[in-house]
Amino acid sequence: MATVLLVEDEPAVRLGVRLALERAGHKVLEAPSATEAWPLLKEAEIVLLDWMLPDEPGLRFLERLRQGAYPDLPVLMLTARAEVRDRVEGLSRGADDYLAKPFATEELLARLEALLRRAGKRKVLKRGPLLLDLERMEANLEGKPLPLTRREFELLAFLAQRPGRVYTREELLEAVWGPDYLGTPRTVDQHVLQLREKLGEDPKAPRFLETVRGLGYRFRPEDRREG
Repeated sequence: MATVLLVEDEPAVRLGVRLALERAGHKVLEAPSATEAWPLLKEAEIVLLDWMLPDEPGLRFLERLRQGAYPDLPVLMLTARAEVRDRVEGLSRGADDYLAKPFATEELLARLEALLRRAGKRKVLKRGPLLLDLERMEANLEGKPLPLTRREFELLAFLAQRPGRVYTREELLEAVWGPDYLGTPRTVDQHVLQLREKLGEDPKAPRFLETVRGLGYRFRPEDRREG
């Protein structure tokens, strides 16, 4: 299951696509305009984008997305413009794939699944506005790189891959530092403190790294996260 952002101004098209996606097990976020779509990007794992939107061209929205905080977010263009030059322009401006209207539901789902598989191979983990490139060990928050040490990244990535699960300090030491590490649980506390500073966290109301009193730490589940 993926969280799909559907940016489409035609209500009938939006309804049909949403029902098809939900039947396939996906969560769907809907926006009839670029303005309404922008704040939903932080929750999306893939975008279905109409070429013609009421407030700005879909290609302009795509360019802003690519140049801003979401350079790697998969985008499938949906449009009635089916000529070769239109497809070439869409792909050259940053689209990952292109589907001409009218289209068969089966083809839409197949293309969406292919894009998700391709994105998974990049090993990029997305948690709201936080992006973690597990292969390059690079972190990005709201479009800005985070200067994390290797151990900070490993700790953050370990927790982010298992949102909601609470880990004791001892479990984190063994998982991230290794079973032969001779440090103390205080090492985990210090790294969490450093991560919170770099993430701009308020310890009293964290968006990401949550202390579970008497137990340890967890990456805050999305349904309990603000911002």
